[in-house]
Amino acid sequence: MIKNISQFSVFLIWFSMSLYPQSDKQIRALNGKIVKQSVRIDELDTKLNILLPEIQNTLKATVASKQQSDSVAIMIINRINMIQNKIRLLEDKAAYSDSTNFEVLAQLVMIENKIVTLTNSFTELYNIRKDQTPASLSSRINPAEYKRIYIESLSNFQNNLYAQSISGFSKLVISDPQNTLADNSQYWLAECYYSQKNYKRSIIEFEKVFTFAGTDKDDDAQLKLCLAYESMGNLEKAREEYQRLVDYFPGSEFYDRAKIALKQLTIK
Repeated sequence: MIKNISQFSVFLIWFSMSLYPQSDKQIRALNGKIVKQSVRIDELDTKLNILLPEIQNTLKATVASKQQSDSVAIMIINRINMIQNKIRLLEDKAAYSDSTNFEVLAQLVMIENKIVTLTNSFTELYNIRKDQTPASLSSRINPAEYKRIYIESLSNFQNNLYAQSISGFSKLVISDPQNTLADNSQYWLAECYYSQKNYKRSIIEFEKVFTFAGTDKDDDAQLKLCLAYESMGNLEKAREEYQRLVDYFPGSEFYDRAKIALKQLTIK
């Protein structure tokens, strides 16, 4: 196409020279410029024809590379989404497992407390039945009757007959606070309310145990105060009571248990 234009330009120059011979020099000069431009155009056309395939190939490679890059990006995004979903699933399972383990642990602790409490009650009941000495000489209730009611109330507690047990122990505590079994009666009265999950009332009754001079139920009562507050969700108060157990009852069988509980509650 460009070569045809060059030929046409030469024809125009020849035609012009034939019409205007006086302008021969000017026309020749113009013709030289036109020829140079024609040569330049031919060179550019040649270069363009050479570069055009390369440009086309480069464009094709760029498009293919972008498509491949987009495909890889989409694949990576899908992989990330899949991993995130797996992580969420594992987190959900872990949370459920932690919750289940916590519930099982709480139930085991409750069972352990119940076993310890029943063991203590059976041991005490056995010792009282074995002991033939009067419970108290100053009791308002006949000493034999006092002991009989105590044994009956403790048996009711072991059989989960808490209402009957509360009635019996309350009668004993009121009838003679100076009786040698009065502090025990007060403790088991509090245990009845604790077993009924009436933690507020059990706290009131457990605190009364400390009013009995020389009682051997003080560390037991202190532990149950800790457990009662913990069961109510009052962890700050539970920590205080556990700390009191550690501070005031270093020789108690519950000392190590209190130390462990303090560490666990501090973590929470």
